[in-house]
Amino acid sequence: MQPRFSYAKLSPDAYQAMIALERYLAQSSIEKNLLHLIKFRVSQINGCAFCLDMHSKDLRALGESEQRLYSLDAWRECPYYTERERAALAWAEALTLITQGHAPDAVYAQLHAHFNEQEVSDLTFAIATINAWNRLAISARTVPGSYQPATAHQTVSV
Repeated sequence: MQPRFSYAKLSPDAYQAMIALERYLAQSSIEKNLLHLIKFRVSQINGCAFCLDMHSKDLRALGESEQRLYSLDAWRECPYYTERERAALAWAEALTLITQGHAPDAVYAQLHAHFNEQEVSDLTFAIATINAWNRLAISARTVPGSYQPATAHQTVSV
């Protein structure tokens, strides 16, 4: 696969705005493992190879088990995820597949049972942001494989 264009180079101000969202999310009320789990699941739905590579590496660097990574697309049938994670995953799927139910009230109620209003807002921004990154990476044909997880001094990961 050959990359089509570099959105970071061609639209640096827009790219920096996306990075600012990531900086906010990294400091948000949502735990890092859950943020990356959501990013990984949304990237599975969208078929974004670059983001799947990135977030699987980030999750493993954070100590996530291979079993949970390999089973994520079947999270409803697996006992490996907490109720809080399940609520977040259901919300992520509802917002990513927005035309299939337009974020149903039942999914929101389940989410609100496990997250406060600030967390719901932060999680919603995380889902919107990874959907945007997926669309950028897919349209630009960003080549997967070279990403390395952030070190302790780096705080931003898309």
